Order: sequence, then C-alpha cells, then structure tokens
Amino acid sequence: MEKDLPPGEALVVCFRPFIEHLALANLSPKTIRQHVDNLWSLGGEIIRDLHYDPSRRKWMADRLLRDAVHPDGGPLIHNGSEEQQRSFDSTCRKLHRFLTQAQP
Repeated sequence: MEKDLPPGEALVVCFRPFIEHLALANLSPKTIRQHVDNLWSLGGEIIRDLHYDPSRRKWMADRLLRDAVHPDGGPLIHNGSEEQQRSFDSTCRKLHRFLTQAQP
C-alpha cells in the first residue's frame, strides 16, 4: 500500500548498517542472504503491525525497530514454520545485540 512505503523505506535505512556489519563479519554469503531475508520478514511484520495500530505510524523507524526486536528474538511471523521462526529469531537477536551495542 502507498502509505506503507515511507515507513518501509525508513526501515531499510535502519537495516543498512546491520547488513554492512554482517558483510564484514566473515559470514558465508548464504548466511548473509538468510539474515537479509529475515530482515525483509521483520520489516513486513512491523508494517503489518502498523495496520493494527495506526498510531504507531507517527513513530520513527528506529523506534519501531527497537520495539520489535528483543534479546530473545522478534515478533511471531505469520504463516511461518518453526524452523523459519527459529531462523528469524536468530536474526532478531543478532540485530538486537547490534542495536544495543551501537547506542551511544
């Protein structure tokens, strides 16, 4: 939807430093692709949540992101298997550590 483009684009900006961090971490290309796929899913889940709580559209993307990921993982993904959720949570935990360490 048109109204989802601005928050989606802002989330991509927030994801970029993490993706660059992954690229420098000596991970295999397959692992990096898996993390990027999981970030895509995370963005989708965040956008989906905006439809259920439109007041959050006023939040900055970094706040939406920090609200979605936790030390134990991320939100439940819709229509995902247990294996996909485990992979997704692994990325969310890694992203949470990155965001926490990146804070001033």
